[in-house]
Amino acid sequence: MGILKTAARVGVASSVHGRVQRRQQQRWAAEDQRAAHNAGFHAPPVQHQAPPPPPPAPAPTGTDMNEKIEQLKSLGELRDAGILSEAEFEVKKAQILNS
Repeated sequence: MGILKTAARVGVASSVHGRVQRRQQQRWAAEDQRAAHNAGFHAPPVQHQAPPPPPPAPAPTGTDMNEKIEQLKSLGELRDAGILSEAEFEVKKAQILNS
């Protein structure tokens, strides 16, 4: 009985190995065909240009600065109370300072 089990396992393993090998060979052949096809096609090099710098922000007036200070104070209070996380605080602070 042990020989029959071994023979069955060998047969299954051989079958699986053959299928895997055929599948790999088909993939490699398809990759070789794509590579040969793409070798004849030369795309022009892509030139990446940096985006233009943002325009300078106008200097804040006295009332604008007072509003920003008040917003930052209330934002700090929300952070201290645990309503805002440190990351959320930093994002909102940057938005206020950049507006």
